[in-house]
Amino acid sequence: MRLTEIAVRRWWLMPLAALIAWAAAWGQSKPIDAAHSTMMVHVFKAGVLSALGHDHEITAPVAEGSVDAAARKVELRLNAAALRVVDAKASDKDRGEIQSTMLGSEVLDAQNFKEIRFLSTSAGQLAAGAWTVTGDLTLHGQTRPITVQVREKDGRYTGSGKLKITEFGIKPVKAAGGTVRVKDEVQIDFDIQVAR
Repeated sequence: MRLTEIAVRRWWLMPLAALIAWAAAWGQSKPIDAAHSTMMVHVFKAGVLSALGHDHEITAPVAEGSVDAAARKVELRLNAAALRVVDAKASDKDRGEIQSTMLGSEVLDAQNFKEIRFLSTSAGQLAAGAWTVTGDLTLHGQTRPITVQVREKDGRYTGSGKLKITEFGIKPVKAAGGTVRVKDEVQIDFDIQVAR
């Protein structure tokens, strides 16, 4: 084989190799930037005397996770004990009591069920940059399917979803003989940043 033929073959192979490398990199799972990712859980009040209570906001830091955009897969892991009550309208004392109840055996039981995990099972595209993502959520030692709405822009995935805590074996907390209680359905808002 002449040198010119070898040079021509190499010239054709170089872009092909670059394309294969690019495709492999695109299809790879990318880690989540936990320091720049946020999740907020909204717990709402209910009951006859609900005006005496207040809604709760809880930060849920992402411990680790990954996104594979090509395969449309996401995995998130949270440390249950890291969840924090941040109710702006509550006193420090009230926040402390709510925090203790939330992590205690009546609600999350964070000592026995240390991890909260989401693993996607499917994603359907609604529009450019928008999906409905279904996956398995493991919470309080039980795994159930949930669906969330997701939007993506420049490696940031934002969205929300709702779930019923009773489906995970958690009884809604009651006070004042049940006249003030938390609703069964909670809302989760998230802003997940992929590491660059």
